[in-house]
Order: sequence, then C-alpha cells, then structure tokens
Amino acid sequence: MPGTRLLLSLALLGGCTQLLAEASSWWSLAMNPIQRPEMYIIGAQPVCSQLPGLSPGQRKLCQLYQEHMMYIGSRETAFTYAISAAGVVNAISRACREGELSTCGCSRTARPKDLPRDWLWGGCGDNVEYGYRFAKEFVDARERERNYAKGSEEQARTLMNLQNNEAGRRAVYKLADVACKCHGVSGSCSLKTCWLQLADFRKVGDFLKEKYDSAAAMRINRKGKLELVNNRFNSPTPEDLVYIDPSPDYCLRNETTGSLGTQGRLCNKTSEGMDGCELMCCGRGYDQFKSVQVERCHCKFHWCCYVKCKKCTEIVDQYVCK
Repeated sequence: MPGTRLLLSLALLGGCTQLLAEASSWWSLAMNPIQRPEMYIIGAQPVCSQLPGLSPGQRKLCQLYQEHMMYIGSRETAFTYAISAAGVVNAISRACREGELSTCGCSRTARPKDLPRDWLWGGCGDNVEYGYRFAKEFVDARERERNYAKGSEEQARTLMNLQNNEAGRRAVYKLADVACKCHGVSGSCSLKTCWLQLADFRKVGDFLKEKYDSAAAMRINRKGKLELVNNRFNSPTPEDLVYIDPSPDYCLRNETTGSLGTQGRLCNKTSEGMDGCELMCCGRGYDQFKSVQVERCHCKFHWCCYVKCKKCTEIVDQYVCK
C-alpha cells in the first residue's frame, strides 16, 4: 500500500519483531535502580543470573561489568539492532568521559593530523574506542555463541544481526568529531583546546534511517555466507544495513508480528509526513469527529508568588484512520 514503507521506520529489518523480543532482555538492564529495587537488595550478579534471555556470554559480561549495565538500554536503543548497538557505544563512551566507570576514562584518540599546530589536543573526550570495543563484545555475544547449520535460515539471521550491530557501532564512530573551546582574555580565543566528542544521538538515528532506506535484501548461500538477492546492486559495506525477510504490512493488525495496525489512530489531515492521514491510514481513508479540549489560559502572575489561570474550552476537529 502507498506509504507503507515510511510507516515501517520503527521496524528496520524484516522480521524484527522477533529479534526485538529477544534483545529486550538485556535492554531492561538499564532500568533505573528505583524501578529495579532488587538491584539494591540482592546485588547485580543475581539479577544478571536471573534475567531471562541473556546468553551465557552476556550474563558473564553483565556480572563482570556490573557498573556498565545501567548505561545500556536507553530509550533510543529500542529503534532496532543497529540503533541498539549504537546506543551502547554512545552511552558507554560518554560514561567513560564522565568518570562513571572504573575501567575507562577520557578518550586517548591520537591528535588529528589536520588540527592547527597552535591548538591544544587533550581535553577530556568521549571514549568512543572503549565504547565500541565493549559494545562489540557484549551486543554480539548472543550471535557469536550460536552454532547453526551452514546455510540455514537461523545462520542467516545471525549473520544479519552481526552486520547490523556493526553498522550501528560504526555510525557512532564515524560521526564523532572534534570539538574545541576557546581560551583567552575577553573571549579573544587566543588559544583553543580540542577533544573528541560524540555526535548528537539524533544525528546517529538520522544517519541509520538513511541506511535503512537503502538497506540491501540478502539471502544465505550454500557456503553459509550472505549474498545479495539482486546482483545489480553493490555489495553492502560494514556501514550498511541488511535484511533477509520482507517487512510485514504494518498497516493492518497482526497478532503474529505484534503489529497493532493503524485503524483508529489519530492522524493529521494537513500533514504530508508519517503522521498525515494519507500515509497513516494507508489509503483506507479517515473519519472526522469533534472533540472538546480544555486548556489553561489567560495566566497571570500574582505577587507573591503564584500563577492563576482560567480554563478555556475549545471544540476542535480530529481525524482517525478507518
């Protein structure tokens, strides 16, 4: 249906619903300790042992690096395997810089060759190298421990996951850049100190979304390696995303894939984006209804010290997908 692909931006890679369900076990390690009071009561090691879904290698790393666990699994990591791996690199790299982890510190990246000679290098940068290494060891542990038959569908999924994990990690590494701060009297900037700094995570997400738009369809051959379904396209690089299953139709409710469909979803009649009725409703059309909204209005500050508002009622038009 028209616009279906845009609606799948949260479902990168075919068959990702099953994959996300598997990965969600280690994402939950990042829950705030207040949400997980047992971490204070019984310690991190039993939690690592009891959490369902962790592979043996991931469970071991969880126990060895207890302090790392709270930094992997931010909301951004729910995006897909690529974004989840990127999220781990991002969070761990930043935690190193902020002194939150005992096994790492500021970045030790070599001075860029193109940095002006009179600029100082050595500010406390994000430790992308450590974040990358840890993410590779932890996130890939599940896939490395599996031993499926050569050429099987299970092996194909494993290779696909490893490819996309790597693409996510490389996105963070690639987009990290030099940041500098001026020093001098009255802001004269007579001296600059520079360091390596992570890109805003939104930029990483946008970068991977572009990779999703050009993701390559793959299949596994008899040698147990992924190959392009269509040889007219260039082979994917380690920075590219790949998939092996066609995406299901997320326009319709599907219990198997976990899709809720878009029927009954509120949409924006005037928008041409993903929230617009044309795309959101997948060509089925939409219904209009009127809704009463009550908002605070005509607020005034009274000395001292409170704000008093009136309540304004407005009748607005809303639209829902058929």
